[in-house]
Amino acid sequence: MAVVRGRRGDKMAAAAAVAKSVGGGGDPAGGAWTTVSRSGRSSYSATAAGGGVPAGKVGEVTEGLEGLEIGDRRLDKYDIPVEVNGEGVPSPAEGFEGAGLVEAVLRNVARCGYESPTPVQRYAMPIALAGRDLMACAHTGSGKTAAFCLPVVSGLVAAGGSGVGPRERSSFNRAAAKPRALVLAPTRELAAQINEEAKKFSFQTGLRVVVAYGGTPMYNQLHDLERGADILVATPGRLVDMVERSKVSLEAIKYLVMDEADRMLDMGFEPQIRKIVERMNMPRKSVRQTMLFSATFPPEIQRLALDFLSNYIFITVGRVGSSTDLIMQKVELLSYGEKRGYLLDILQKQSVEMPNSKLQQPLTLVFVETKREADSLRYWLYSKGFPATAIHGDRTQQERESALRSFKTGLTPIMVATDVASRGLDVPNVAHVINYDLPKSIEDYVHRIGRTGRAGKAGSATAFFTESNHSLAKGLLELMTEAKQDVPDWLVQYAEKPYYGGSSYGGRGRRSNGAGGRFGGRDFRRGSDYSDYSGGGDSCSGGGGSGGGYSGGGDSYRASVPPRYYPSYPMGTADINASGWD
Repeated sequence: MAVVRGRRGDKMAAAAAVAKSVGGGGDPAGGAWTTVSRSGRSSYSATAAGGGVPAGKVGEVTEGLEGLEIGDRRLDKYDIPVEVNGEGVPSPAEGFEGAGLVEAVLRNVARCGYESPTPVQRYAMPIALAGRDLMACAHTGSGKTAAFCLPVVSGLVAAGGSGVGPRERSSFNRAAAKPRALVLAPTRELAAQINEEAKKFSFQTGLRVVVAYGGTPMYNQLHDLERGADILVATPGRLVDMVERSKVSLEAIKYLVMDEADRMLDMGFEPQIRKIVERMNMPRKSVRQTMLFSATFPPEIQRLALDFLSNYIFITVGRVGSSTDLIMQKVELLSYGEKRGYLLDILQKQSVEMPNSKLQQPLTLVFVETKREADSLRYWLYSKGFPATAIHGDRTQQERESALRSFKTGLTPIMVATDVASRGLDVPNVAHVINYDLPKSIEDYVHRIGRTGRAGKAGSATAFFTESNHSLAKGLLELMTEAKQDVPDWLVQYAEKPYYGGSSYGGRGRRSNGAGGRFGGRDFRRGSDYSDYSGGGDSCSGGGGSGGGYSGGGDSYRASVPPRYYPSYPMGTADINASGWD
């Protein structure tokens, strides 16, 4: 395993600086609230009295939030541990040019201002361009979207052709669109975000990128598909609907990508994914190329993924399942009735006094468990003079997009959210993530706090722990200890107490298993209990090149482990669309 120590002390110091600015800012008693604007334009927000005041420039806010921006300390500047397992692993790329990207894509990389690939990009791009299946684990905010978008766009450009279907004779309608690349995402917001990134990288290449997700009328999306699609970014529910209406054909798929793949293969989603991959005329796994990306890959999800992968390579970037060192974590022991008062105290203390004597509120994301609580807390915060918005599965897509846009631009610097916003969303300059209600699993906790501390920036995370969160104590203790965080004594005591309510690692009905490491931080095929699994729909063994190991700098490989049969897990019956995961 390649383990090269980065400048951990510098990163921890930066995170501490943010924690200090978040934890104890300007005067909570006076001044009017303004907002952090990503664009730097003047904006306004409602005060307690209902008025509006001009906001400060984003540069001034950054200066006030000392340590929020870390200058040029990007992820590509750090030596992050990387472990690669599989047969015939390509060497990592030293730069974007060395990865083998076509010239048109390299020009778009330069337009985006990317100088050097992040660790996950260095390892994933050569593997993808070599035509290998891939399962990639990397911590949140590490550049996973570009890690699969760049090689997919480059591969399609190199192959030539187009997914634009011919117009049927004597018909005003086109034949079904036949995309050559399919990217599946669990949420509408993540699908829209991937769509925007893919469009950047495919600029002036002749490729068409189309997005399809639920919650909005299908007409506009069908109109886009009528013009053809080379890359289709979709949520499972809307994609199934379009395929069943013969508006999309999957028979030409060359690349299949699942972002946040552990959630995509969660027990509640597995039936839809299997329907798309196995029963909708998609090429077999030995013909197409499949890539799975996430920040967490529990062993049981890795086993399920064997059905979709062929001779795959597994890469681990950083300590998968743990938080980045740039996030300063705090856990507070509270009763349920104390939560709102403590939240109000945090928001007041983290305000930053600007040169014009105004109080600036940094971007803060507050996670709650239920949709009702999200709306209730949002209105309560607004009544206390804090401009806030909310995002959850019961809001219309237009409302969700408006809330996210308002939060990103800083018009409402506080967003109350359910887990709809916990996966994959990249909002620059989020300074503080508050787990008002802790999630059911440590994996979801990792994804939530990963909304801050992204792409080399420091951040702060605070969790409200109550008696009902006892099952999470052990996981929190391990996570915080591993990240060199200050652990309160009471959390140690809770972790040592026996808990008989089940594991906190699986979440949403998953089974937990120690093989492969907690959170799936390593390839489960290396575990002693790895057994043969015959994947569905193909004659190839799902495990493929299992035993090999690549250390990131040498050529040491382990002998391949012969696969053995592994019994399948029962599939869940949860309503996939119930929580906005459509």
